[in-house]
Amino acid sequence: MSRAKNQNLRIIGDAKKTILFAHGFGTDQSAWDLIYPHFAPNYRLVLFDNIGSGKTDPNLYSHTRYSNLYAYAEDLIQIMDEIELKDVLFIGHSVSSIVGLLASSRRPDLFQKLAVIGASPRYLNDENYIGGFTQEDLNQLYGAMETNFFTWTAGFAPAVMKNEDNPELAKAFEATLRQVRPDIALSVAKTIFQSDHRKDLPNCKHNILVLQPSADIAVPMEVGKYLEKNLPNGKTIHIKSSGHFPHISAPEQVLEAFKGFID
Repeated sequence: MSRAKNQNLRIIGDAKKTILFAHGFGTDQSAWDLIYPHFAPNYRLVLFDNIGSGKTDPNLYSHTRYSNLYAYAEDLIQIMDEIELKDVLFIGHSVSSIVGLLASSRRPDLFQKLAVIGASPRYLNDENYIGGFTQEDLNQLYGAMETNFFTWTAGFAPAVMKNEDNPELAKAFEATLRQVRPDIALSVAKTIFQSDHRKDLPNCKHNILVLQPSADIAVPMEVGKYLEKNLPNGKTIHIKSSGHFPHISAPEQVLEAFKGFID
């Protein structure tokens, strides 16, 4: 059970059907604390931390290995094989949404269907594609992370969390972000923001529900439309929530959107 141990795997319940939760950048499995208890009566729940985040050993992180998202997809497949999962409902946020899509394309037997939140196949703008960022935007972000990581987290957290009326949400995100070693955070950010997985979308044959927040600084509305158009069995639901973390800031809306698809 080396992979499970390395990634702080947590299994709740012993139901026949399984939901696996995968968190996004700067968070850990605690990001699902307002979501997963609602499924506990009927599902076995599996949560974990991505290598380099949460309570994982930072020495397990390799800048070379994790220079692309396929490595995270391999980790996910190894976890599922190690605990013998099949026909799983996958729920992923942000970068882990794409990781789930990559893993499901490579090992479709492991997945039944997927629900993803704030997913983006490419963050950089391109010809006839709006990803939300220019290369100059990203270079400035990387520079700020390198110059003073902790000052950067203080500005980045409220910008992506939004919900100014509840500043404690941004503070909580800032706290988990600061748990990541600065050089690892920068490396992961570059891997995420420089990735382009548009070509991989047609390979995802499972039913996929895409939740698109109405005001997300990281993933504009156009991205949700692009996903629905390019995923063979994708459906996008727009939810009226502010920020990149609706499962934290607006869990009721997320759960409502999940109804019918998950059960």
